[in-house]
Amino acid sequence: MIAYGDIYREHSRHVWGLCYRMTGSASDADDLVQETFARAMKTPPARTDEPWRPWLVRVAVNLARDQLRRRQHAAYTGPWLPSPIETDDEAAPDTDMERRYGMLESVSFAFLVAVEALTPRQRAVLLLRDVLEYSVDETATALSLSEANVKTTHHRARAAMEAYDRARSVPTRVLQAKTRAALERFAVALATGDAAGVEAMLVESARTVNDGGGEFHAALRPVVGASRVARFYLGLQRKVGTDARFALRMLNGLPAIVFDSPSAGTRDAPRSVIRCDIGDDGRIREVHAILATKKLAALRA
Repeated sequence: MIAYGDIYREHSRHVWGLCYRMTGSASDADDLVQETFARAMKTPPARTDEPWRPWLVRVAVNLARDQLRRRQHAAYTGPWLPSPIETDDEAAPDTDMERRYGMLESVSFAFLVAVEALTPRQRAVLLLRDVLEYSVDETATALSLSEANVKTTHHRARAAMEAYDRARSVPTRVLQAKTRAALERFAVALATGDAAGVEAMLVESARTVNDGGGEFHAALRPVVGASRVARFYLGLQRKVGTDARFALRMLNGLPAIVFDSPSAGTRDAPRSVIRCDIGDDGRIREVHAILATKKLAALRA
């Protein structure tokens, strides 16, 4: 008799991580894990001596590809951003700079935003080959592709990631400390209404992307330029109630602000996440604001 409970406990975290990297969505990853194990119970591997993890990965990654295809054809209000997840005090080891992509880097916002430009097949091949370090043969088996097709798809996926690769954002302790310092200065300048201070924290070409999912007030297009981004967030700050509070938390490998505003209006988000990417000079290049309730469901209260 197959001990499905033991199999779930042993492999579900690994499968969830793969599904999250495939979709950038914690809620989708939850659903895909459940579907993967439901299929395991309904139609388990034909061979009883077959290892479970490769079989589960094969099912999960193909379910995730289908989910990505559905998402690409579905309407979405405003820009789409990944859903943030807790990574606590983790940091990428220095040796990750020598790898193609490490496990923590591959859940970073910079990486997840970059792989959104790939096709579902390219994303699956890239993750299996360059994150999980599958061989060409293993990848071909998992995705029901020929080895030649895997190699071609992998080459195209890497070519599409060239811009990301030139400015890799590996969440080391150094980058985490610099990001925390930048966020803290940005938050203090906002809280005190220091317009010059806010703008000074932004590179001239800075931009912000908001994901409200059509649920809350949010910019429906990226706001570009240091002065415009500064005015945008100073305007939001003026609307904040006196009971608003924020906390720095480690999300997707880097510090981020979790902002709670219990007295927010019906079209204003009661909770949001503000996170940023910084340049070599420590100033902010990009600010992401995630407001949609479903996107924040994976965060602790």
